[in-house]
Amino acid sequence: MSTTPAVSGRAQDSSYRAVLGAPLVARLLTGTLVGRLPTGMAPVAILLLVRAEHGSLAMAGLFGALYGLAAAIGQPMLGRLVDRYGQSVVLYSAAPAASAAFLLLPCTGPTRHPVLAALTVLVAGLATPPLEAGLRALWPHVLPDPDRQRVALSLDSSTQGLVFVVGPLLATGFAAGAGATTALAATAALGLLGTGLVITSEPSLKWRPDATAKRVHRMGPLRVPGLRVLFTALTGTGAALGAVNVLALTSAERHHTGWLSGVMPAALSIGSMLGGLAYGRRTWPGAPARHLVAASIGFAAGWMVLLPDPVPAIAALGAVLPGTFLAPLLTASFLTVDHLAPDGESTEAFAWLIACIGVGQAAGTGLASLASTGGPLLVALVPLAGASAALWLLRRFNHLLSA
Repeated sequence: MSTTPAVSGRAQDSSYRAVLGAPLVARLLTGTLVGRLPTGMAPVAILLLVRAEHGSLAMAGLFGALYGLAAAIGQPMLGRLVDRYGQSVVLYSAAPAASAAFLLLPCTGPTRHPVLAALTVLVAGLATPPLEAGLRALWPHVLPDPDRQRVALSLDSSTQGLVFVVGPLLATGFAAGAGATTALAATAALGLLGTGLVITSEPSLKWRPDATAKRVHRMGPLRVPGLRVLFTALTGTGAALGAVNVLALTSAERHHTGWLSGVMPAALSIGSMLGGLAYGRRTWPGAPARHLVAASIGFAAGWMVLLPDPVPAIAALGAVLPGTFLAPLLTASFLTVDHLAPDGESTEAFAWLIACIGVGQAAGTGLASLASTGGPLLVALVPLAGASAALWLLRRFNHLLSA
């Protein structure tokens, strides 16, 4: 199992200022955030490109869904390659491939040649650099102190929402100012810029796979029962996140308040940032797996305020509540994966976590669209099932997770 390096001697300062001031932490966080902006920009930029060429909304939606699913599927594949060959060779190959696909997409003429465009979108998604998983594998080397790692993970998880708030705004802004083709070019450029900041940093250049680890099992880290349960639980978390966008739109239409469709997801992200910062400010008692259970229950319970279909103002404020548990849930999940992942397979394990959330988001969006009247029930019950799975995980693997 993966272990975190121990630090002897006096405990290090684990305040946000101290962690951000540690060598290369700010650079890695910034590079990963910028490099992941295409994840939030691409679906919007692709949709705008298809619509600009007078393609149907259904076609645009299919291309966007294809990109999201391809990106989710590609993360574990690339994560396994990182664990085998190192970060540099994979990131140096993936980032240019994804950016080239974004630049080529307008040339394919999506409405005239949908198959060629779909293949290009598929390449862009599959080649999405595994920056998020790679960063989680770097933290033990950059910050050997476990408390500092937890704070860094909290900062990382707290800022994830920015990708899906800032990304669409950037894509829309570039498209409005200079067209959808420029939006895709900006998407490609930001992906290269962020990845460049990471792969030219000393920790990424020096990161090497565990030469002593055995990699003979075709299932990789999925052979660990605890990880399979955790990833299944987090698919439910992703489903709630995907459903909330549809829930916000349908609620906005029902109450004739267009602003709610954008404010509600933004409120969820704001809550996540606040919750993550609060979680990282202090050391909490108990093992990360116990924090995972508590955060999962809080995340599920937080949606209950939306069940009665409240007025728009209450709905917007209510979305902040489950958001406050989201970043702690993700932080505790990554720490739990670190305990359970087989030696030499941490990047792939982290990538599976990210992929399962992404698949859950796509499924949640689809399910909520098919049964929009049950949207509030979906976002409440699916995370509750995830909380139950997390509780089972804690009881079943307590001897490992409490170590």
